[in-house]
Amino acid sequence: MPEQKTFVAAEIGLHARAAAVFVRAVTETGLPVTIRKHNGAPVDARSLLEVMTEDFDQGCEVYLNIAPEDLSGDQTIPMAERALFALSAVLEGTQAR
Repeated sequence: MPEQKTFVAAEIGLHARAAAVFVRAVTETGLPVTIRKHNGAPVDARSLLEVMTEDFDQGCEVYLNIAPEDLSGDQTIPMAERALFALSAVLEGTQAR
């Protein structure tokens, strides 16, 4: 399963604007990405409400995942891995949006 460990750099965590920027980036990938805290239950990273209610604070270690069985059509594991890396950059604040 493609997985990327990263952290939340936004000063206020994934709330309001930062969450919206992240969810928009996830949606643009067209992939079924989930996000979770260490030992936490995964939530749909395409859902602003789910992301905001999980309380991902600044510095919080998170895991982005895509289950291979959720890939469809021409979506490949290498494509999923590249997308997770790019989404990690969004969370870490290293990619301008």
